[in-house]
Amino acid sequence: VQLQASGGGLVQAGESLRLSCAVSGNIFSINTMGWYRQVPGKQRELVAAITSGGTTTYSDSVKGRFAISRDGAKKTVYLQMNSLKTEDTAVYYCNAKGVSGPFWYGEIWGQGTQVTVSS
Repeated sequence: VQLQASGGGLVQAGESLRLSCAVSGNIFSINTMGWYRQVPGKQRELVAAITSGGTTTYSDSVKGRFAISRDGAKKTVYLQMNSLKTEDTAVYYCNAKGVSGPFWYGEIWGQGTQVTVSS
């Protein structure tokens, strides 16, 4: 079971990016999927999360600019990032909690994808 993230890149301030994260493997259900980010020297922080029921959570720094969505059938989570700021520059990590299949997988992290916002 793996999470494969994509969509990072280099953009200018004010522009948009869309991150995607797909789950591969034999999975029955996932409770919560989300995105975290980390910059060098700082702890990884939650950006946004969405439950299987559609409840969303956002960090204060991205509210109103980012939108998280989820395609249950495709086991994919998206992060639409609008009005990007230089302080959004970070490595973004996909996360899944409560992952179950033939086995209980618990929590899974994807590889990071770099987002760089230039001024």
